[in-house]
Amino acid sequence: MVMQSFITKDGKRMRRGYTTGSCAAAAAKSAALMLLEDRVIESVHLTTPGGAELDLPVTEIVRSPDAVSCGIVKDSGDDPDVTNGITVYAKVEKTDKAHVIDIDGGEGIGRVTKPGLDQPVGNAAINSTPRRMITEELRSVCEDHGYDGGLSVVISAPAGVEIAKSTFNPRLGIVGGISVLGTTGIVEPMSDDAVVETIRAELSMRAAEGKRTVLFVIGNYGSDFIRDGLRIDPQIAVTTSNFIGDAFAIASELGFTDALLIGHIGKTVKLAGGLFNTHSRWGDCRAEIFASHAGMCGASRETVSRLMDSAMTDDMLAILDESGLREQVMQSIMERTDLLFKHRPLGSMKRAVISFSKEYGVLGMTEQAQDLIDVIRKEYS
Repeated sequence: MVMQSFITKDGKRMRRGYTTGSCAAAAAKSAALMLLEDRVIESVHLTTPGGAELDLPVTEIVRSPDAVSCGIVKDSGDDPDVTNGITVYAKVEKTDKAHVIDIDGGEGIGRVTKPGLDQPVGNAAINSTPRRMITEELRSVCEDHGYDGGLSVVISAPAGVEIAKSTFNPRLGIVGGISVLGTTGIVEPMSDDAVVETIRAELSMRAAEGKRTVLFVIGNYGSDFIRDGLRIDPQIAVTTSNFIGDAFAIASELGFTDALLIGHIGKTVKLAGGLFNTHSRWGDCRAEIFASHAGMCGASRETVSRLMDSAMTDDMLAILDESGLREQVMQSIMERTDLLFKHRPLGSMKRAVISFSKEYGVLGMTEQAQDLIDVIRKEYS
């Protein structure tokens, strides 16, 4: 069934989908109904935690007197989700544990191996909300049918073994498969919340390991730079994407004492304009920042005009280089970045930024950046 619920994002009409957590709960409910009613059902109704009503087709049914297995096909809507189209299965069996619902993961569901995540070490990577959904649905089915025994539920997604290799799971210490996720039960196309929650999960894992300093990179450019330019293992870095403000706020909330961001100038220059989400939809003030700081550093009207007419930061840097102002302008930009960062409500957490480009290497750094590099090398050695 194609979900007919839409949002408008950036001027585009985009279709919502439903999460792996909704699939797992719907499959478990279907299997329990067929087990206790001794009949086949072709679709199941599910109310998600966010209040959405779903009617989902049930597939690949296997029945026996004491167990039923079936699947629900994941539909991510217009979100580019790697789990779109996979089948999430639930096998439900009767047990003699009165009123107890046991939940575990089978093939293709990851297993937690590091502390700090939603589930404790050793558990299947089925997060709290999907577990609650499954438990509530099955208890309701048991009550409706006067069943006083227990049920054992095993969630699986065989395709998840390969899919997980292209997710953050291996890095987070979730091995062998995907995670069963979802807080509302619904997938919002290209959800910002999903990215922020990934950042939170990775920071939580490091906090649980006892780390107190975090190295942030914005993307692949940053990972390459810290590996090749600073000889630091990119695996220790947490990727912020555009969500720099959120990443620093979460780090402060989790008790980190130091946070260093290393990023390409095309993103980090926006921080000097007070943009802590660097996605272009929130603003693109790169030329304005370069031009204003160049003007303060004595650039000619012609140079300022050329900067304002430039579309790429590499071109802006080249113009400043021609004028002999690159280092002076970058120092001014980094001082402004430092000032704006220090005014963010991040408690006593030290925070610093290093900007670089492929052409010039390190372009500038805020006041405490070098000290934090030394701290990071020591803590993660």
